[in-house]
Amino acid sequence: MTTLVFGHKSPDTDSTGSPIIWAWYLNETGTPAKPVLLGEPNTETAFVLRHWGLEKPEIISDVTAEDKVVIVDTNNPAELPPSINEARIQGIIDHHLLVGGLRTKNPIDITIRPLACTATILHDLMGDAVAKAPKHIKGAMLSCILSDTLEFRSPTTTPHDRAVAEKLAADLGVNINELATRMFEAKSDVSAFSDAELLRMDSKEYTVAGKELRVSVLETTAPKVVLDRKDSLMRSMVEVAKEDGADQVLLFVVDILKEEATLLVPNDLVKQLAEASFGVKVTGDTVVLPGIMSRKKQIIPALKL
Repeated sequence: MTTLVFGHKSPDTDSTGSPIIWAWYLNETGTPAKPVLLGEPNTETAFVLRHWGLEKPEIISDVTAEDKVVIVDTNNPAELPPSINEARIQGIIDHHLLVGGLRTKNPIDITIRPLACTATILHDLMGDAVAKAPKHIKGAMLSCILSDTLEFRSPTTTPHDRAVAEKLAADLGVNINELATRMFEAKSDVSAFSDAELLRMDSKEYTVAGKELRVSVLETTAPKVVLDRKDSLMRSMVEVAKEDGADQVLLFVVDILKEEATLLVPNDLVKQLAEASFGVKVTGDTVVLPGIMSRKKQIIPALKL
């Protein structure tokens, strides 16, 4: 039986590339596997797939009790298929905090490490097999690391993430800055997306002080393009929250080059949350948060009411 390898419902570069990488490794070591996605990849990820000649994995909506699966880049049931606890989970490889709630039928392999990128963990787990990985697999690995670390700007970046990326780039003959620039330019092109799609594109669900939040992050080198749409985005937050069963959508627009985030402030709830969480004074419908770039390390741990 073929093992399905997938990440979370809002597939970014790491959550798309890591299933491709790990499925290659499983096949290479005798376990039939294929990567799948739980949603449409974002524009940066689409660029990475084209750039390295990778086929976009099939998109699935659920799993069955007969499916063998490996989960990468998340361990949060809210970000996984509705029937995930019915599936035959074989393993979890992740770099996020342990959420809880997954149920397995047998003991499994779990690897969760405090690194910036799942692909870095995969590199380490693969060991000597990395050397014989084809160019497109190494390229996917490098792209995942550059994406998750924002080319080493993110505070989640560790020296090991950087060392692995630099080793891969040297092996591939790739200029890191040139590749990262092209990736971020692709990520910044959001003109074809509706407000609702932007609010869900890179988002995760969290509960803070009894409030169900959809915490969305848009990383871009052209924040003005997004902020020019702030009025319509804030109006769309109401419907997106209602459809997704959330109390509020938070949107952080991360300026990759300035290394800061702008939080849209549509109402008193978000104003209260911003002031309590980040120690700022909100006087309008946006607030700039200097140095804030990482949802995992800087935004989620700070959120409070």
